[in-house]
Amino acid sequence: MPGTKPAERETFVSNHQVRLLWGGRAYFDLLLKLIGQARESIHLQVYIFESDATGDRIAEALIGAAASGVAVYVLVDGYGSQRLPKAFGARLREGGVHFRVFEPLLRSRHFYFGRRLHRKVLVVDARYAVITGVNIGNKYNDLPSQAAWLDAAVCLEGEVASHLCNACLMTWKNFQFIKRFSESCRPAQTAIDFGQTHRCALRMRRNDWVRRKYEISRTYREIFHDAKEDVILLSSYFLPGRAMQKDIEMAANRGVRIRVIICSRMDVPLVKDAERYMYDWLLRHGVEIYEYRGNMLHGKLATSDRKWMTVGSFNINDLSARVSIELNIDLRGEAVVRQAIVEMEKIIANDCERITRGNIKLKNSMPARFVRWWAFRVLRVLFFLGTFYMRQEKPE
Repeated sequence: MPGTKPAERETFVSNHQVRLLWGGRAYFDLLLKLIGQARESIHLQVYIFESDATGDRIAEALIGAAASGVAVYVLVDGYGSQRLPKAFGARLREGGVHFRVFEPLLRSRHFYFGRRLHRKVLVVDARYAVITGVNIGNKYNDLPSQAAWLDAAVCLEGEVASHLCNACLMTWKNFQFIKRFSESCRPAQTAIDFGQTHRCALRMRRNDWVRRKYEISRTYREIFHDAKEDVILLSSYFLPGRAMQKDIEMAANRGVRIRVIICSRMDVPLVKDAERYMYDWLLRHGVEIYEYRGNMLHGKLATSDRKWMTVGSFNINDLSARVSIELNIDLRGEAVVRQAIVEMEKIIANDCERITRGNIKLKNSMPARFVRWWAFRVLRVLFFLGTFYMRQEKPE
């Protein structure tokens, strides 16, 4: 992982209005409100867009915005959204939405090679933005029959929204050069009440191996290098690479209390087995492990002491660090960080089981240890090959 450049510690931009919220109904209600009140432009870029009830509501809102004269651009990932019917995209285009699927570096009818667009971001009128780990679909929403997957999001108003607009526009144009502040990314005179709760400093952070950007990886290095007292990680698919393991070990050796909230079960069982292979190493270094017992944990959030934090699409594993296009927002401000810590401590107290050497031994039979070791090794190889997969023909 690249080292931290001292100048990058000074790139926070002050004077932003922000709201921290948790995925589910609150997130999708806010998304619909921002889309409905847009006046000039909307950029939505997401890994997974499902053609279910939640996806349909967002699609109808986007079509409605386009019908009112808003320039609407939607970009979804070709791998994550591979099940999205062609008719769904056609419906958006017919409704005036500029809709496109993010393509890899190389592809044919039978294979795919390249990075994945894993970030999740909405930018409205180059003035407001939402950065999150939440995809568009029912499983990420609160419905009568199910609770949403646990995730976090940040809504912001301020200068960084223009930077995010430019980043979205550049991605839409296949990373062609554009002016730093394109005319279409100048903030509009829109006024939207999104329930602002805090004022703080922000910075945009990206990972994209093709463009040699490793800013989020450096953010996590800063978190572990700078912390003096406490680090909390809310992390899905938690498989830190060797560089981050060293950072965790160094912080723990300095006496930093490190708490990791991860899920007890997940949509990819192989990853859960691989995570549990690391429990012994984490416990040996004094890291506190809390397994979330609610519905699937999908969030990606980390705090450093009570001073600053990061939120976004970045998972702590090599797939996010070295393969995918990721987007996080870093926030510096004690009030908003305190709010995040209070919420995560509630999750720890009410919805988690702490993993200790005592209860892990109850689950440490020889076959279980072998399965976890095997899963860990297999995932190392899969993450290395994460830019490649064989395409399957879809039935007509």
